[in-house]
Parts: sequence; C-alpha cells; structure tokens
Amino acid sequence: MAQIINGKEVSASVKASVAKETAQLKDEKGIKVGLAVVIVGDNPASRVYVNNKKKACEEVGFQSFEYALDESTTQEQLLDLVDVLNRDTRVNGILVQLPLPKHIDETAVINAISPDKDVDAFHPVNVGKIMIGNYSFLPCTPAGVMELIASTGVEIAGKNCVVIGRSNIVGKPMSMLLLHKSGTITICHSKTQNLKEVCANADILVAAVGRPNFVTADMVKEGAVVIDVGINRLENGKLCGDVDFESVEKKAGYITPVPGGVGPMTISMLMKNTLTAAKQQVGLE
Repeated sequence: MAQIINGKEVSASVKASVAKETAQLKDEKGIKVGLAVVIVGDNPASRVYVNNKKKACEEVGFQSFEYALDESTTQEQLLDLVDVLNRDTRVNGILVQLPLPKHIDETAVINAISPDKDVDAFHPVNVGKIMIGNYSFLPCTPAGVMELIASTGVEIAGKNCVVIGRSNIVGKPMSMLLLHKSGTITICHSKTQNLKEVCANADILVAAVGRPNFVTADMVKEGAVVIDVGINRLENGKLCGDVDFESVEKKAGYITPVPGGVGPMTISMLMKNTLTAAKQQVGLE
C-alpha cells in the first residue's frame, strides 16, 4: 500500500518559509512584496484560482493587486496594463490568469510581461533559462511536483522517470527539472507506442495528460513514486486525477491524491517565485 504524499502539508511548509522571509524583508529592509493578478472575463474556474491566489498572498504577507477586466477588453488595453505593471515598483510579480478570451493572443501577452516579473515562468527568456539549468523561476506546477518528490526522500538521480504529457506548462518543463536532477527521462504523449510498457518501467511516474483515471495499476511499477497532476471533474461532480487512485495505491510506493496533492503546491510555488523576484529586483539574490 502506497504512502500518501500530502500536498497540503508540504504546501503549508513552503508558505510558512515564504511568510517568515517576507516578514524579515519588511522588518529589516522595509521591502514589501507585491503580486499583481489580472483576470479577463468571468470564467468561474479562473475566478476560483484568482481568489485562492489572493488568499495565499494574505497568508504570506504579500500585497495583492487584482485587476478584473471585462470580457470585452481589447488586446491593446491588456498590453497597456501589462506595460504599466512592468514599470510599477510596488509590483514584483505579474500573473495574467489563463485562459484569456479568444480575441486575445495569449502568446503576445506572455511575451509582454517583463521576464523579471514573470512569476509563472512562461516567458521565452525564462523557458530558455530552464532549458540550460540557469533559472530564477520555475513553472509553478512542475516546481511543486519536485517539492513533493523531495518530501518522499526518494533520490531522482539515476532513476527511470516517465512524464505523460508534453504541454509547455507541465510536461516539457517537468522533464527538464527531472533531467537537471540526473533522472533518465522519457516523455510520453498521444503518439507514444507501447505506453503501458514504458510507464511500467518508471521509478517515478508523473501523469499530466488531462484524462480521468487514465493511469491504471498495470501501467505502474511496484513501489514507484506516482505523481498525479490531473484535475478532472466526473459527471457526478466529483474531482479525480489522471491516475486511477484506488487500484494504483495498492501497487505504488508513494502517490499523490486528487484533490490535496499537486494542487495546493502550485499556489505555494507561485508565492515562492514572487518572493524570489522581489529579492532579485532589489539586488538581494
């Protein structure tokens, strides 16, 4: 039976560390840390995420600046706001909540954010830095996964690591972070042949495919570390991950639940990135 990796506990530990350092910065240097979050339109899921980020800012002692824009906001208006935030010294990190309305080019908006304030680590400059291993910020979800793996005490070096999913937000950066820790990496996707056999050879398996209960017990090596990045809602309204938790739990060594695994980590890593940005902008890091 697998040990459950408690994302809430690991996340709380990260946030406590950020809160402590944030308080020190304020007390000793008079520096306040600020995060600006921009939301366009009224996507219910996006609103939940934005509210959670605002709550996390309060928990760690950040200033939170929210910009809720109407669905009809033009790309030019959004880019103008990003330009203002780039120059605002109170704002250390800028996050534009995705997805954006269809008439706005997400790539143009991401590219407009200053790489120094890009706390999502989506800007091409930061993506390139991750590739060569000389990064300041990491995409929040893969960074959170690395913290969860570290919490198990399992050494990544030399292990077979399989990532299912090749998105720019999770799959690709996830594979690079595991590679930087000397894992042997296989990235799987919709065109991968013999997927079951590839996954069953993984010491560390990260599922980020966006399909409910996709990973079954016959795809998992005995004693493997299984990280479930997926968040899917079933027809009955229940949340589930990309891993069939009930069957895989009996075989894995460690497993993350959904909810309560990777999800809490994403926002705590955003807080960590924002603190790093603030320190860099005043020359402390």
